[in-house]
Amino acid sequence: MSTNTLNIALLQMDIAIGEPDANFAKLETLLAEAVNGSPKPDVIVFPEMWNTGYALDRIHELADPNGERTDALLSAFSREHGVHIVGGSIAEKVGADVRNTIYVYDREGNKVADYSKIHLFRLMDEEKYLVGGERVGAVQLGEVPAGVMICYDIRFPELARKLALGGAKVLFVPAEWPKPRLHHWRTLLTARAIENQMFVVSCNRVGISGATDFFGHSMVIGPWGEVIAEGDESERIIRASINLDDVDRVRKTIPIFEDRRPSLY
Repeated sequence: MSTNTLNIALLQMDIAIGEPDANFAKLETLLAEAVNGSPKPDVIVFPEMWNTGYALDRIHELADPNGERTDALLSAFSREHGVHIVGGSIAEKVGADVRNTIYVYDREGNKVADYSKIHLFRLMDEEKYLVGGERVGAVQLGEVPAGVMICYDIRFPELARKLALGGAKVLFVPAEWPKPRLHHWRTLLTARAIENQMFVVSCNRVGISGATDFFGHSMVIGPWGEVIAEGDESERIIRASINLDDVDRVRKTIPIFEDRRPSLY
C-alpha cells in the first residue's frame, strides 16, 4: 500500500440473525472473493454486528467471548494475504458485558485497534443489552491516519470532528442501517465527508431480519462530498480506489480547520 492510494473492498453482506456459524462461513467466502478480485484490496471492510445480527434477546449467549473466534479468523487472513482489515463490528463478550466492537488489523495480522460503539441506538434497544464504549476510534492503517465509527455514531458530528482534528484522513463506518432512512444515511455520510474534508468509507448490510429490511448502499465518499462508489440493495463486493492526496488538496483549498473559532463554541 502506498501512502497516497488505498484500494478498498466493502463486503456488503446479508447476515443470518442469531447464526454465528452461518455468518462466519459467509464472511470467509466473501473474504476469499475480495482478495482474489482486481484490484487486490489494501483494506477490506465489513458491516456492523456481522457475527450475530441484532439477536439482542440472545446476545449474551451468542456474542464472541473476548472476540477469540473473530480474532483467529481475521488475524490469520490479514497475515496470509497482506491486507488491512476493518472488521465491521461484532457482538463481543467481555466478562459479563457485551459490546458492539470493531477490530482493525494490519497487513501482518496484528490487531492494531479496537473500538466499541459509543452511541447505543435506542430504536433497536441496544442500550438494554449492550455496554457503550468509552473512547474514540483513532486508527493507523500503515502510514494512513484514520478513524472508525459504527452506524448510529454518524448522527453525532462531534465524534467525526474529533477524529478529523486528530489527523484522520479516512473515516470507516460499518453499519446495519435499515429502511426507510436511506436519505438520512446518504446525507449524514456526505455531510461528515464535506465538513471534515476527508474520505468516508461505509459498509452497510443487506437483507431482511425479522421485520427490518436493510438496504445496503455501502458508499465511498470523497472529501468534496462526491460519491466515488455506491452499492445497490444486493449482496455484493463494492470496490473503490482513493487518493489520499485529495484530502490535503481540499483542506488547503478551504482551510476550515484554520478558520475554526472553538473559543466561541
